[in-house]
Amino acid sequence: MDTEKYHNLKLGERGAMMSIIAYLVLSIIKLMVGHMSDSAALKADGLNNTTDIIASIAVLIGLKLARKPPDKNHRYGHWKSETIASMIASFIMLAVGIQVLVDAITSLFEGGTQSPDIIAAYTGIFSAIAMYFVYRYNKKLATKINSKAVMAAAKDNLSDAWVSIGTAIGIFGSQLNMPWLDVLTAFVVGLLICKTAWDIFKQAAHELSDGFDEKKLQLYQDVISNIYGVKGLKEIKGRNYGNNEVLDVVIFVNSTLDIKQAHDIATAIENVLIHDYHVYEVNVHVEPN
Repeated sequence: MDTEKYHNLKLGERGAMMSIIAYLVLSIIKLMVGHMSDSAALKADGLNNTTDIIASIAVLIGLKLARKPPDKNHRYGHWKSETIASMIASFIMLAVGIQVLVDAITSLFEGGTQSPDIIAAYTGIFSAIAMYFVYRYNKKLATKINSKAVMAAAKDNLSDAWVSIGTAIGIFGSQLNMPWLDVLTAFVVGLLICKTAWDIFKQAAHELSDGFDEKKLQLYQDVISNIYGVKGLKEIKGRNYGNNEVLDVVIFVNSTLDIKQAHDIATAIENVLIHDYHVYEVNVHVEPN
């Protein structure tokens, strides 16, 4: 199983590289056109893509570190490196998001804004189309290798496409004698960057603090309870190592069973959860009842 998961992490690096290349090209185009056309919204969108470059690099590094096998200092492996990288990326994105908000507010109060050149709007539309195709690629890859990190990157790609569409709409609107609409759009982009950063941080913090989806725990509890020989479930706990789920389970079995029979029930639980529900590791403790 580890060999397959390491191979999937390697494939996941392709998605991160695809995002890095796309964000690098688009951020350069947006920042150049944004400055030439004097569009605050497009410049904010370009800065958004620069944070995405850093975030994608962090994910790429996390995927590479996660592929390292266990060693004497990391007996459980390096799976959590991916989650740590996501948290670092969220800090960087939040800093840039706040800077975009400050610049937008400053521009709004300074006044004297002019409608940006229409080429800025066309640049936003082009960027949205490009990011949509990157999203489709990463979503297909994430589904194939069952990677939360790559799927999160795909969702970020899609949100960036929507941001670029919003940028274009704001710039088109500013042509109707409403130059302030471009600055307002930049402010909205800043808010979206901060929200994305918060969502990534919240998920990473949840997993690093051993938080686990309650609905999944309930599902696994129901599955275990229906396995032949299980009289009851005393306790079930879950945690994540990167994309890997680990469960600790305490079950009750008939006190008349011998060690081998009790062990067979525990093995049945492990097999069902690992093979049917793709749980990485299941630790079952058996108590007589």
